[in-house]
Amino acid sequence: MSSTKKAGMCASLCLLLVALLGPRAVAVESAPDAKQEAIRKGQSDFDFLIGSWKVHNRRLKKPLTGSSEWYEFDGTSVARKVWDGRANIDEYQADTPGGSIEGLTLRLYDRKAQQWSLYWANAANGRLDVPTVGSFKDGRGEFYDQEILDGRSIFVRYVWSDIKPNSCRWEQAFSVDGGRTWETNWIMDLTRTVPSP
Repeated sequence: MSSTKKAGMCASLCLLLVALLGPRAVAVESAPDAKQEAIRKGQSDFDFLIGSWKVHNRRLKKPLTGSSEWYEFDGTSVARKVWDGRANIDEYQADTPGGSIEGLTLRLYDRKAQQWSLYWANAANGRLDVPTVGSFKDGRGEFYDQEILDGRSIFVRYVWSDIKPNSCRWEQAFSVDGGRTWETNWIMDLTRTVPSP
């Protein structure tokens, strides 16, 4: 059989298959995989944070002591994407009544678990702390870890909330009773320094 005849038969067979399966074949090819869509959506959870921010801070002076004395200070933060959005880094700087803070947060997205791991580092000690791990639901991100503070084991929670194009809020809270109750000890209100278009 000549190559021209073979090519013609292949073309005819393809046309027949498209005619018989056309709508179903197209539907199967174009229907997004739900898991892949969730992964894609999850890895864009922190896109709102990319850019430069002014950060107003309120911190509880002595967490987990029954104190209700807070202090306030301002800082800045700059966040950028890494690995096409599957990770991001922000650099944080603030002058507090107790001295200067130079911090960095590295956030890594685990596609399989569809969760983020957030690693905080302070230039004062030069190491990444244990990650807080979690995800976003309905515009609110919650992230948890377990740490030792003053010799006792505590749970730590980060919450991202009130997310708008040019502002958002971050809070840190501690729990000494396994997460039944929480004491918020650090609140950051972020305002974008260059408004988003």
